[in-house]
Amino acid sequence: MLLDNQSAVIHGAGGAIGGAVARAFAREGARVFLAGRTQARLDAVAAEIRAAGGRAETAQLDALDAEAVERHADAVAEQAGGIDIALNAIGVAHVQGTPLADLSLADYEYPIRTCTRTNFITAKAAARHMARKGSGVILTLSTPGARLPGPGYLGNCVASAAVEAMSRHLAGELGAQGIRVVCIRPHAIPEALGLGSHTRDVFRPMAERAGLGIEQMLAGAAGGTLLKRLPTLDEVAGTAVFLASRQAGAITGTVANLSCGFLVD
Repeated sequence: MLLDNQSAVIHGAGGAIGGAVARAFAREGARVFLAGRTQARLDAVAAEIRAAGGRAETAQLDALDAEAVERHADAVAEQAGGIDIALNAIGVAHVQGTPLADLSLADYEYPIRTCTRTNFITAKAAARHMARKGSGVILTLSTPGARLPGPGYLGNCVASAAVEAMSRHLAGELGAQGIRVVCIRPHAIPEALGLGSHTRDVFRPMAERAGLGIEQMLAGAAGGTLLKRLPTLDEVAGTAVFLASRQAGAITGTVANLSCGFLVD
């Protein structure tokens, strides 16, 4: 198995992407530590993993609380003998589709402040323990908004670009300690709409302004990609497994583009 005997901390594990990655990590042999704000969602993911023969433990915490994240990382490292993999997959409900003239400062700032804060906190907590082992993988998540010229995505654009920039910088800072940092950039995932994701809340206002249902709007987005479809949760989770594994040992400081060709690097 690709992740046999690895310990993985996943923040936002009760959400669509976090849960999918947690299940995939566990199938590949990792012992997964699921963290998030909603205990019931964490318990549901953990129950699926255990039913399939995997190992999962849960902790209810806020990934914006630095002290709570540090305490959790310390507890995981003590219990598992270290931290091998860390993924921040928390969802941030934010405003999209509002032009600059109508966008409030608060709505602009919120995703930037939240995404940069939580990724800093979780990366710092995990890196401290990875450095002691001389190895580890930190995975982050962004969106195609990082490269979009607008209109209407300003907060998301800057937040996603900041996460990608942070990932590159951390790769440079932590590489000498054996720690790889890779950002995963999926497009919208239709499956996530009903799986504890913030996707529906984010896209609903834009769909309503266009006189469309969210599913119709995503179908239009799929038509704008080179592959004429959007990524699946399994594809995102499978990519995360590969990037966390030794098979990707030479990959760091980059963005895995899972936009189905919406963006071309």
